[in-house]
Amino acid sequence: MSDPESWDIAISVLQGDWTGPDEETVRRAALAALGAVGPDGPLELSVALADDATVRELNRDYRGQDKPTNVLSFEAGDDPMPGQPLILGDLVLARETCAREALESDKSFGDHLTHLTVHGVLHLLGYDHIEMDEAEEMEALEVEILAEMGIENPYLEKPEAV
Repeated sequence: MSDPESWDIAISVLQGDWTGPDEETVRRAALAALGAVGPDGPLELSVALADDATVRELNRDYRGQDKPTNVLSFEAGDDPMPGQPLILGDLVLARETCAREALESDKSFGDHLTHLTVHGVLHLLGYDHIEMDEAEEMEALEVEILAEMGIENPYLEKPEAV
């Protein structure tokens, strides 16, 4: 049985114009994703809130893409030592990219940040969207988790204003 009290979610602001509510938004989103599909027992997750320059550098160095992206997921990939928590890995979110995408898609920053955090946590839990069937499974899970948080389906196109 999942026990959120045994989950250690460390959130740190590295760079960027992040505010206190942003950290709480990220924490709630991570807890929701872990509660929906997370492993049983204690675990550790690290979330770094950064700026586009930092994420661009990480994206270039680790993924070979010299551009910022909204969220990067770095799986720890190790089985825990007996009696130790599972270390899921690290998420890194880019402030400017998140804000720009929210504005472009006419979503609130908080809702978009929630979605990206859920998306990133699911990556750390082994979900992916490279193959079509995997993408459909991951998106359906994201939509379900977000709906439970009162956030509408982020994959639906909004109708054009007349």
